Amino acid sequence: MMLRVLFLCFALALPAVAASLPIPDQGPALRIQGSNTIGAALGPALVKGLMEYQGLRDVRSEPGAGANEQRVVGTIRQGKTVTIEIAAHGSSTGFIALKNARADLAAASRPIKDGELVDLEPLGDLKGPDAEQVIAIDGLAIIVNPRNSLHSLTTEQLAQIFNGEVSTWEALGGSGGAIHLYARDDQSGTYDTFKELVLDRRKQPLAPAAKRFESSEQLSDAVSQDLQGIGFIGLPYVRQAKAVAIVDGDSQPMLPLTSLIATEDYPLSRRLFFYLPPSSPNPWAKALVDFTQGSKGQAIVAANGFIAQQVQAIGVTPRPSMPDDYQAIARDAQRLTVNFRFEEGSASLDNKARQDLQRVVAYIKNQGKVNKQVTLVGFGDTKNDPQRAALLSKLRAMAVRRELVKSGVVLKDIRGFGAQMPVAANTADEGRIKNRRVEVWVY
Repeated sequence: MMLRVLFLCFALALPAVAASLPIPDQGPALRIQGSNTIGAALGPALVKGLMEYQGLRDVRSEPGAGANEQRVVGTIRQGKTVTIEIAAHGSSTGFIALKNARADLAAASRPIKDGELVDLEPLGDLKGPDAEQVIAIDGLAIIVNPRNSLHSLTTEQLAQIFNGEVSTWEALGGSGGAIHLYARDDQSGTYDTFKELVLDRRKQPLAPAAKRFESSEQLSDAVSQDLQGIGFIGLPYVRQAKAVAIVDGDSQPMLPLTSLIATEDYPLSRRLFFYLPPSSPNPWAKALVDFTQGSKGQAIVAANGFIAQQVQAIGVTPRPSMPDDYQAIARDAQRLTVNFRFEEGSASLDNKARQDLQRVVAYIKNQGKVNKQVTLVGFGDTKNDPQRAALLSKLRAMAVRRELVKSGVVLKDIRGFGAQMPVAANTADEGRIKNRRVEVWVY
């Protein structure tokens, strides 16, 4: 997605930030390129929000030069026009545009790849906490026709379906004959995420017969009109189709519900990113990132059907499959819609967790729960040593505790449940990383 943002400064009734931003004599002040998932609606909405926050008037969208492109236009008080050009052609195009100096900010619906990180090294560390910005959480929904009787699938079955190994609905216990596959195109971060979470884990390619789409809306509508269709899509684009529950390893069947995606427990949950090059950050790009991370930006995230990074407390119904001590916590406390996760092979918090710490501390203080009303619950993965998993799960909870204590939070308890209650299969690195998590419970 490419956003070319030209903001012309004006002196009347603008926030202080507007006056401090440099205004180019010609050309765009900001260019963003990348994800269709972000660029189709969320990216333009965030830019509109920033423009309106800066005091621009009559902000509106117009068709762009090509498919999946648009312009956002607004005017300043002196009548000058501000134009934003948006081209949303897939996450990989954002990183290519950064490399070729055709963008100042990349939008991606999957993390930057190692090869891209190396290519962009001259721009600085794109994995640094200021560069890699998680702006929203999304879930890949597996969609079928609303009249399909299927209710759940395992990630193993998904791989077999989209590889073509399982080719009829009868093989899944249903009816309808041949399965028709629908998938996003190769440039899409949605496809990259599905490939990484489902196909690559089992070393299986996408079946050549799959119909490919650049547009999320068109894919969803095609599945909803095909009795034999199945596809994968970002959560806001389920539209008229039916989403099925997903099982990964020993996890419970999970629908793409807001609470399960917010905590990233849902097997096909994913993060949406802005990547801001740290070597010479564009000040307008930084302004958009800051706006997006704030309450106004996160409200726009929610309004566009994605999961905002706003901390809420939710009740969890105790189940017999839960450990007894965990059931006791669930009966007496509420769980926050945040899971702290860690850098691969490390007890260090990842970039999203560092951002979430500030949100969690603000929630705890606003709710008056700083004195022994918070319990941290850690989990790990089995590998070959369950006792090691139990120890590490508590150590990770203690790592979060250290950060909360710095902000004046006195905890009620710290618990470690080892490899119990996995949310993903432990057979791959991605699943083990998801299982290494710390939950926050408040009383």
